[in-house]
Amino acid sequence: MSKNILVVGGSSGIGLETVKQLVGQGHKVLVANRSENSDLYNLGVPWIQLDVLNQMIELNEIPSELHGLVYAPGSINLKPFHRFSLNDFQQDFEINVLGAVKVLQNVYKNLKAAKGASVILFSTVAAQTGMSFHSSIATAKAGLEGLARSLAAEWAAQQIRINVIAPSITDTPLAEKLLSTEEKKAASAKRHPLQMYGDPAKMASLAAYLLSDNAEFITGQVLKADGGISATRSL
Repeated sequence: MSKNILVVGGSSGIGLETVKQLVGQGHKVLVANRSENSDLYNLGVPWIQLDVLNQMIELNEIPSELHGLVYAPGSINLKPFHRFSLNDFQQDFEINVLGAVKVLQNVYKNLKAAKGASVILFSTVAAQTGMSFHSSIATAKAGLEGLARSLAAEWAAQQIRINVIAPSITDTPLAEKLLSTEEKKAASAKRHPLQMYGDPAKMASLAAYLLSDNAEFITGQVLKADGGISATRSL
C-alpha cells in the first residue's frame, strides 16, 4: 500500500537516503527542509520550506492522512564540557528536541487520521553510552528518547507508533569533519567491534522497515545501529 510520509530534514544524509528508498517503494513522500535540493528535484519529491528553529512553525501543506513521519535534523557539536556555553546546549536542544516537539504537535491530527501511523526519530549511541566531548548532544538526544517513550505510551491508543534509531558515527555531511581523511575513517571503523562505521543507506533501510506494516508490533523502542559499540567489546 502506498503511504503518505513526511520527511523533515530530507535533503542530505540519512534523511535523503530515506526519501530515496521510500520513493523507490512507491510511497508518496513530502520533504520539509530549510532549503531545496537538486536530488529532491530529480526524484520528483515535493518540498516545503521549514526551519525548525523558528519559534512557530506551520505544516499546512501535508495530506490529511499522514502514515509516516521521519524527523531527521540533527547536530554534532563535540568539545570538552568546560568549553560549551549555555547557548551551545540550548541550540542542540532546540534542533533535536523542541524542533521534533513542534513538528509532532503540528501533525498529530494527520497521524491520528491514518489509523496506523509510524514516527521515526534519530538519537545517538552517545545518549546511553558515555563518550567524551558529547555532553551537549548526549543531553539533547537523551531528552528526545524520553519524549519518544512517553509519546509511544500516550499515542498507542491512536495507533501511532514512535521509535528511535540511535546510530554511531555515520558517513553523512553532518559527520564530514570526523571522516575527512582515510586515517580518520580507519580510526572510526576500528573503534567499533564490527570494524566499520555507519552507512546512511543502511540506516535508511532500518527507518523504512520501521515505517512499514511489518513493524506494526514495534513501538517505544530505541534501536542501536552502532556496530556493537554500546553493547560489546572486542578483545
